[in-house]
This record gives sequence, structure tokens and C-alpha cells, in this order.
Amino acid sequence: MEEQTPTPEPSLFQRMKHRLTPEGVPADDRGRMRMVMESLILHIHPAKVETSSMKWTYTWGLGGLSALLMAILGGTGIILINNYTPAAPQAYLDILEINSNVWFGELIRNLHHWSANLLIVVTVLHLIRVFVTGAYRPPRELNWLIGVAMLLLVIGANFTGYLLPWDQLAYWAITVGTSIISYVPLIGQWLSQLILGGPEVGANTLLNFYSMHISFIPLAIFGLMSYHFWRVRKDGGLTIPKSSKQIEDPKPERVTTIPNLTNREMIFALAWTAALLLFSMLVPAPLEGIANPALSPNPAKAPWYFMGLQELLLHFHPLVGAIIIPSIAIAGIFLLPFFDLNLKSVGVYFRSQRGRALTVLAIGIALIATPIWVLLDEYLLNWTLWLPTWDALISNGLIPLAVIALPLILLDDRIHKTFQADTEERVLFIATFLFTAFIVLTLIGIYFRGPGMSLYLPWNMPVVVH
Repeated sequence: MEEQTPTPEPSLFQRMKHRLTPEGVPADDRGRMRMVMESLILHIHPAKVETSSMKWTYTWGLGGLSALLMAILGGTGIILINNYTPAAPQAYLDILEINSNVWFGELIRNLHHWSANLLIVVTVLHLIRVFVTGAYRPPRELNWLIGVAMLLLVIGANFTGYLLPWDQLAYWAITVGTSIISYVPLIGQWLSQLILGGPEVGANTLLNFYSMHISFIPLAIFGLMSYHFWRVRKDGGLTIPKSSKQIEDPKPERVTTIPNLTNREMIFALAWTAALLLFSMLVPAPLEGIANPALSPNPAKAPWYFMGLQELLLHFHPLVGAIIIPSIAIAGIFLLPFFDLNLKSVGVYFRSQRGRALTVLAIGIALIATPIWVLLDEYLLNWTLWLPTWDALISNGLIPLAVIALPLILLDDRIHKTFQADTEERVLFIATFLFTAFIVLTLIGIYFRGPGMSLYLPWNMPVVVH
């Protein structure tokens, strides 16, 4: 009697696939469309997608990467929570314990740290991509507002997590960062003490930040992200990319989400996860000595994403630099969809050929003008000395702001007349100029500010004392 060959055990991947899709992936398009509609995980996708919207060079996968980073942060965060105590000085000792004695603890902490920082960059880039392709125009205005709110929450999550290691870097960065809150008119001091749990950063601050970091902020991000994905579908899916001279195709080519889109997303997620793991293995998350309120580093700097604001505080009255300018900027970002209503260029990078040229021009002017203004204000301009009898808010706040705003208004008018730029192209020009200027200020604060927050060339930077 012939002996039968035993059936091999299914692999782990095959067993997981069977549990997730017991009936298997349908072979025909109709079955795949039904699978998308019936699957909770895949319900964020339409049954079919336009092939052009899947182009890598259109979305760059930034929205999906943001979701992946949130998942990584959630998973690594849960592991870290189980080995962390939000109390000083035990918090610092727990970080040392995680790095030294918890299995893969240092790798997990590194992965959490770098994913959190990358999430800020990716979220900003995602909003930029939406802006330069006009993908926030009707009917997508609400989703733009949600995206901006999510960016603020992501920054809040990073800021509250920044303190948790309780080392010198974290303590003094949070001290500088939270000092900005005290400049809010009328309620600044009260609001600062409410967040800090006292007059200065201490044990209560650590507990407050920990509570916000693991509860309210993640829940808010998850809720808004879920609604954000739902709105993408509700608003007709992704915008369709096209060139500035292209007429919209009335019948764009469409393919089923499974497997055309899902396979790409899986490969993309695996590649980024591998890259993050490799980077986290090679580059440890920073950790300095335990926090010492009596020993301030020179200079004491805010977290890197607030260095642009800290740089503004060196040039303007605190109320103008910390409150008025950021408030105007945030309000302007929220209101962008209501200034830019032209639906014809939706999906066109930089609106038009002229828009591309104006974008390059705006970046070039900002790269030159911003450092010149910083140098002039650092070594030549002294509004307080020139106007000693004037209130500092006016002499060192409103007047410098007007001196900067007036040339920008005149430049916008010149752009309009010289290039015959329409409203959407002028909005693109101004927004690009201001964003580039803020990036330059951030880089100056990070790399060119040394002891006493004085300007130094990076290669001539004195040794920082901690």
C-alpha cells in the first residue's frame, strides 16, 4: 500500500491570512469590490480607485505614512508605559532601566522617539502636499481644518512626551517652551500654572504631561484621524493629479482597491518599518543627565519644532513674537481654503507654470531676506533704544512687525502687476514665502544660536555647558 505524503502545515502568514479573509481574496473584480465594502479594515478605501491617484509622485504616501507612524507610536508607547513611573526622579531611573534591562527596551524607546519626530515632519509635508495641489478646495475644506487640528495635536503629543525622560535636555526645553504660554494676555500666568501644576516645571508637571500624553491627546488624534479618513471617502476620494495644461478626463481609468492599492500600501508600510527599525538600531534617542533645576544649560533651547518661535522672541516683544504672529499664522492656515476657491487647478502641483515660477521666486527671496533681517536686527536695529519713551510693545513689537509686513504687501502687489498673478497664485506665493522664512528661523535657532543665544557659525560654536 502506497504511503501518503502528509499535508504540510500552513505557514504563519497563511494562517493569519485565512483568519482575516476566511473565504480568500476573490478572483474577480466584483468580488474584490464587495470585500472592500464588507471589510471593516478596508472600509476606509473605495471599492475602486483612479490609477492616476495612486502615482507615487502625487501623494508621496504621506497620509498612509502618518497612519503607520501613529500605529508604531501606539504599540511602542504601550510597552514603554508598562515600564515607566511618572514621578521624579523615578522617571529618569525607569528610562535607564528600559535602556539597560528591558528586552529590546532601548530599541523600542529609540523607535518611539524617532517615529514621534518623523510624524511631525510627515504631517507638515502632507499638509504642504495638499496645499500645493489645491486638494483643500470645495468640498474638502472641512478635511483641511481637521488636518491642521491634527498637526497641532501631534505637536502637543510630542511636546508632552518630551518631558517624560526627565533629563536635563527635556527639563529645560519644556521650561523654555512653556514660558511662551505665560505671554498670553490676561490669562497667561494662570494658564501656565494650570499646565505646569505650579509656578515652574516640577513633579506635578511631569504627571500632567504624562496624563495628557497617554490619554486625551492620543484619543483626540485617533478620533480625528478616523473622521479624516472617512471624510476623504465622503468627499470623493483623493484628488486626481493632472498637469497645468491637462483637461480633466471624464472617464478616468479605475481599478479595484484589492490588490492594486492594498499591495502597494503593504509594501510601503513594510519598507518604512524596516527603515525605521534600522535607523533606531543605529541612532539612539538622546538622554542627558538627570534633570537639575539648579543647573541651567547655556543656551537653554525649546524643542526643535518651537525653535522658530524662540527665534521670533529674540526679535519681537513677547506678546508679538509668541502670541500675535503665531495666532495670525495659524488663523491664516485654517482659512486658506476660503481664500483659494479655483476648482480648475485642483490636482495641479503649484497651480500652473506661473505658479511654479512664483514658488521658486518666493523660496529664493525668503532664503536671502530672512538671514539678512536676522543679522540687521541682531547687530544694527535697536527700536527700543531709538524710541525710549515708547511702550516696548509698540517700539519692539508692532513697529518691527509693520516694517516687515509693509515690504511683503508691496511685494505681493508687484507680483500681481508684473506676473499678472491671480488670487490663488498670490496666496501660493505669500504662503511659500512665510513658510520658508519660518524654516530659516528654525534652522538659525537650532544651528546658529550658542551661549547667551548669540549668533555663531556652527564650526565656531563654543562648547555648550550643561
